[in-house]
Amino acid sequence: MRELSAWPYPKLVAHRGAGKLAPENTLAALRVGHALGYRMAEFDVKLSADGVAFLLHDGTLDRTTNGRGRADALTWRELSQLDAGSWHSPTYAGEALPTLAAVARWSRANAVAVNVEIKPSPGRERETGAAVAIDAQALWTGADAMPLLSSFSGEALAAAYEAVPALPRALLGDRMPDDWRERVARLGCIAVDLDHELLTGARVDEFHAAGLRVATWTVNEPARVAELLGWGVDTIITDAIDMIAPR
Repeated sequence: MRELSAWPYPKLVAHRGAGKLAPENTLAALRVGHALGYRMAEFDVKLSADGVAFLLHDGTLDRTTNGRGRADALTWRELSQLDAGSWHSPTYAGEALPTLAAVARWSRANAVAVNVEIKPSPGRERETGAAVAIDAQALWTGADAMPLLSSFSGEALAAAYEAVPALPRALLGDRMPDDWRERVARLGCIAVDLDHELLTGARVDEFHAAGLRVATWTVNEPARVAELLGWGVDTIITDAIDMIAPR
């Protein structure tokens, strides 16, 4: 059995800042999660046309802003003018897209740890992985808990590893690859971050025996949270931050 890596992260993590209670991937969402006692947030990061790291899940602007088309087609100056809150509710009308730098300032000031999911636009996988890792290292220098980087893109995660090997990384997936041992070794990961439906108690034990921490998503039923914690899962990402107490 390999020794487990240090894991300075809470058991419960707010998905995209506040689950569904506020517009995802905004500072408003982070504040809502914090107000409900959550001390770690997961969010998605990509690059603008001019290389600024900012928070957004989709490849296009249509669903969560008043913009249209590819998210990486606009400069940060253009993106910063968009309304990223009205789609959710009138309460958040005018909420802006945040940069990774703005989130770093807020999270460090409020002692909130972060899971940065690298979400590259198509064709910009390596560029985004490297840029986000370099920014994360600089923005969180001296923090008690460095950002945990994850990505569905192996190419982006590999570039992050090459750029800043010291940052913690998690292999993110919605399926169980047969070669997971080789993948985590190649990407220098300290954790796996899997769809909770892929996990069993035996599988969690197997990952721990391999020296890997186990994170999982997106778990919104309290009974399932209790089951996963009973198996020793290290961190659970949830939308249900108003129903599941942070710990």
